[in-house]
Amino acid sequence: MTMLHTRFDPFAGTDPFVDMRRMQSQMNRLFDGLGTSRSVASYPPVNFWTGEDSIVMTAELPGLSQDDIEITVRNSAISIRGEFSDHDSDDDLTWHRRERPKGKFSRSVELPFRVEADQVDARFENGVLTVEMQRPEDEKPKRIEIKS
Repeated sequence: MTMLHTRFDPFAGTDPFVDMRRMQSQMNRLFDGLGTSRSVASYPPVNFWTGEDSIVMTAELPGLSQDDIEITVRNSAISIRGEFSDHDSDDDLTWHRRERPKGKFSRSVELPFRVEADQVDARFENGVLTVEMQRPEDEKPKRIEIKS
């Protein structure tokens, strides 16, 4: 009588990445509930663009008023500070999901060139802060004429 031996093949007829995807899904659910690491590092979200004479920054700050925001410009850096009040701070609530920011925030960004603090124009409209900062005359690009 001969015995039939079969070799174990963990990949036979199955997707080898099923366990990896299941573990990734569990890790995503775990970190989704924390919600602090991403928001602390990059809040508020900002955009910057430059022209020849200035740099403009926009920041999304929904739910705040202009009195809740503080802007500081020094040399080649801009800082934004503020605080979201905790309107939903009822201790009897059981939260299912809480993604809106609360508490104090602060963000500083290094600018590509020096700006004059007295030549800054800030506007706040529909939850979007727009700050235009003028480049000093001595730092504006100058066109050089080529002589022949």
